[in-house]
Amino acid sequence: MSAVAQQGTKWWSGGKSPFNVSYGKVMMWYFLMSDAFTFGAFLISYGTIRFSVNHWADPNQVFNAFPLAGHANLPLAFVSLMTFILIASSVTMVLAVHEGHKMNKKGVEKYMLWTILGGLAFLGCQAWEWTHMITGDHAVLVNGQIEHWGTTVTHNPWGVAASHEELAKLGVAAGQHVTTPGPIAFGGYFFGITGFHGFHVFSGVIINLVMYIKTKMGHFDQRGHYEMIEKAGLYWHFVDLVWVFVFLCFYLV
Repeated sequence: MSAVAQQGTKWWSGGKSPFNVSYGKVMMWYFLMSDAFTFGAFLISYGTIRFSVNHWADPNQVFNAFPLAGHANLPLAFVSLMTFILIASSVTMVLAVHEGHKMNKKGVEKYMLWTILGGLAFLGCQAWEWTHMITGDHAVLVNGQIEHWGTTVTHNPWGVAASHEELAKLGVAAGQHVTTPGPIAFGGYFFGITGFHGFHVFSGVIINLVMYIKTKMGHFDQRGHYEMIEKAGLYWHFVDLVWVFVFLCFYLV
């Protein structure tokens, strides 16, 4: 028996967990782990279907629009902007937590407000993207060849006018409807997974808004700590991290 054990040292006297963090933080980590399993299952399922069929959406053709850019072909530019907005909001959340450690109420308010605005901007971008995904024409890869589907074949993905040569390659006349709707599984997974992630972003915005109001009212100063800001920050960073994997699976692969 060691000398430490002989002295009857207590390794944990209660109050905090053996991980030296509060009960609330431990429970938040448990929740995030369970949520990570859910997202992981969705993405694994997506990957299984994605690489088991030869009829799939081409990211360079589907995600090539940008607001107010007309018919410019800008592959992945808009989703890159969305990613930048979300990562920037994660940075402002870090700064809010840092100000909380210093018990700087005004600093927490400022950076929490910026984080909320970043989340709202991301949701607005996602709403725009969804609108164009639902109403626009798109392109798919079939055995390595690009084919189009959508409302009519007079327009390429995102409303770019098709030439007579392109229509001839498709073997259809101008204005004729395309009967093949494209890979249904792509739409189901895309709207399902990005929608599920969007719901998490929306929930995070609501949580951050509540934290901002409580900070404004001085609740955390009365408690003597800003631990709730840290918990909200853990959730927000998790949402940002999940987006990295969603971005990889849908927009790059």
